[in-house]
Amino acid sequence: MTLPKNFMWGGASAANQYEGGFDEGGKGLNAIDVLTNGSATEPRKVTWKKDDGETGTTDLVWGKKFALPKRAVPQLVDGYYYPSHQGTDFYHHYQEDIKYMAQMGFNVFRLSLNWSRILSNGDDETPNQEGLEFYDKVFAECAKYGIEPLVTLSHYETPLSLIQRFGGWKDRHLIDAFTHYAEIVMKHYKGKVRYWLTFNEINAMDMAPYMGGGLIDDSEQNRAQGAHNQFVASSKVVKLAHEIDSNNQVGMMLAYSALYPYTCDPADQVKVMQAKQEMLFYSDVQAGGRYPDYRLKQYERDGVKLDDKPEDYDLIKNYPVDFLSFSCYTSNVLTTHHKEAEASGNVSAGGVVNPYLESNAWGWATDPDVLRIALNDLWDRYHKPLFIVENGLGWDDKLEEDHSIHDDYRIKYLRSQIKSMEQAVNIDGVDLMGYTMWSAIDLVSNGTGEMKKRYGFVYVDRDDRGNGSLKRYPKDSFNWYKKVIASNGKDLD
Repeated sequence: MTLPKNFMWGGASAANQYEGGFDEGGKGLNAIDVLTNGSATEPRKVTWKKDDGETGTTDLVWGKKFALPKRAVPQLVDGYYYPSHQGTDFYHHYQEDIKYMAQMGFNVFRLSLNWSRILSNGDDETPNQEGLEFYDKVFAECAKYGIEPLVTLSHYETPLSLIQRFGGWKDRHLIDAFTHYAEIVMKHYKGKVRYWLTFNEINAMDMAPYMGGGLIDDSEQNRAQGAHNQFVASSKVVKLAHEIDSNNQVGMMLAYSALYPYTCDPADQVKVMQAKQEMLFYSDVQAGGRYPDYRLKQYERDGVKLDDKPEDYDLIKNYPVDFLSFSCYTSNVLTTHHKEAEASGNVSAGGVVNPYLESNAWGWATDPDVLRIALNDLWDRYHKPLFIVENGLGWDDKLEEDHSIHDDYRIKYLRSQIKSMEQAVNIDGVDLMGYTMWSAIDLVSNGTGEMKKRYGFVYVDRDDRGNGSLKRYPKDSFNWYKKVIASNGKDLD
């Protein structure tokens, strides 16, 4: 198995989980800055305040309904722990962390800009110079080691002011605010950044609309409008990026999971088809350039009326993304036969368990073929270059007395994933640009707000309450991945 000579190897991160410095350098608050910690059994919570001074929290769970009480707006509230405020402190450790990435042989590093570090309210006329200068230093450090930045413009980091004033992405005001922000950074970092992603896991608008779009009422109407506004903003940014620099390439980012029916009952097949439509609707628009009929019919049935303009659809058609990036960690099993699955012991709190796969402590199955399936699915549907920008294994890694971390389980997982990826390229002919494992350095888990659910090649001494020295220690997987990159994926032993 061989990969192209220009294949991009690296790791990924997100500012809200990693960067820290939440109140330094002129940064404003964002959506995740008012999101508490949680665990595998306790959900994260959005803290809020009403105009009469009442405060409270609302649980935030992927795939579950979410709405704040009437007159409540998300705000910081005393007495709660917010893990994004420090993350794992890339803000003060960026030189050390990027050096670790260089030692592994990275030629690409996926990171996100903190929108509110550039524009503290999200729509300020002029940018925060300290924010621009921070990322100038980050990109200079990357350039020193020949590492290409892959920059996500919005990775669950909707500025809090835009949520408080407009209710998030349900308001068309955010289209122009986002385009203004993108224009500032694309002009400022021209020649330093060539690869851009607009919205992280854009289909989070359906699964976690507060994270994906700052929505504080996730009605179907608001989710549909939020998605539409992001589609229009994305197309405007594609157009703008190409005008600013012909070398710019703009991609979308989708949360992907392979979906398997539990039985061969046609009803299970239909359930999988419908779930797949819900997932791929977003890439059908951003990569395909049009609204699919199945979603238009759904809106018609449900009485959804978009606040749109004729030129929105011209933009969507004429300025699709240049490439499609996606996250993919596992697969999921769907069924209409819940009693049968339960009788077989194949049901847990997370849904139907695949009896053919192993799972980690958080219920995520390790699927050795999932990347090949994902890559073929997306390549056959869109025929656009693909980029795997998140794939990894969360685990409660243990720091030994000698500061070693023996994460053979992560190596085993990644070995199977990279083999699957290489099969898609070599056997099936998929056009794959690169692979950025989640994550380069340990960071806060998005789903649970924990530190003990670790993903990185480098261990960070920090616990679930923010205690620790923040010292960095390479894990066994660090040297393994270094060998993988040096061999361009050939040496996986």
